[in-house]
Amino acid sequence: MCQVRRKTRMTYLLLMVAGFGAGFINALAGGGSFLTFPALVISGVPAVMANASSTVALVPGAFTSAVAFREDIRRVNENQWKVWLTVSLAGGILGAWLLLVTSDRTFREIAPWLLLFATLVFAFGRHIGLVMRGRLHGNRISMLCLLFPISLYGGYFGGGIGIMFMAAFGLYGMTDMHASLGVKAILGASLNAIAAILFIAMHKVDWIPTLVMMAAATTGGLVGPMFARRLKPGTIRAIVIGVGLVMTAYFFRMTP
Repeated sequence: MCQVRRKTRMTYLLLMVAGFGAGFINALAGGGSFLTFPALVISGVPAVMANASSTVALVPGAFTSAVAFREDIRRVNENQWKVWLTVSLAGGILGAWLLLVTSDRTFREIAPWLLLFATLVFAFGRHIGLVMRGRLHGNRISMLCLLFPISLYGGYFGGGIGIMFMAAFGLYGMTDMHASLGVKAILGASLNAIAAILFIAMHKVDWIPTLVMMAAATTGGLVGPMFARRLKPGTIRAIVIGVGLVMTAYFFRMTP
């Protein structure tokens, strides 16, 4: 009995630490799902449900970030970003549906590769975006064709999606960094929310660990900005990349 209680306490502690860390680093650099998804799987939640629960847990924090950037978003052409939002929602719900029709065993086999891909995107996406900046030269159709698969990936897994959005905005030629961060926040929050609604409707959320993680992530999201000016961006990125590599190695080892 004592061992069961100890295991339960350790499980909740893991979920709280992972949730707080995810909210914290999402407020600064992104990459929170590197913590939440593995923590849920380690806690015993099936892989597909863990990914769905991770998405639901991080939605409130994502909208908090979007609200924080509301003044910056207003500097972007309203019709333009609303079209982007529509495409992102469509991709997000399709990606979420694909996750729901994926078996738990298949997703466990795919998960290490998704984590590896997300880690590499996080590590090199910004550099690629700088090299490729402006290559679309305001081409709206090409931008929509780029946003849709990014959003589909976001609804299915989501790791590193913020970096992908920022790279897409760079290709399009957006030079206002804060406005880009704001639009990224609202697109990411909205596609996660629509995916979360589908996950909830299909009963793919393990609610107790999700709510524990959600509360911790929201707290981390509030605390994170307080440290934003004290920590070097490079340090934060190095921590996120390190976590991504460790979690990737762990899941490759655990793959049946």
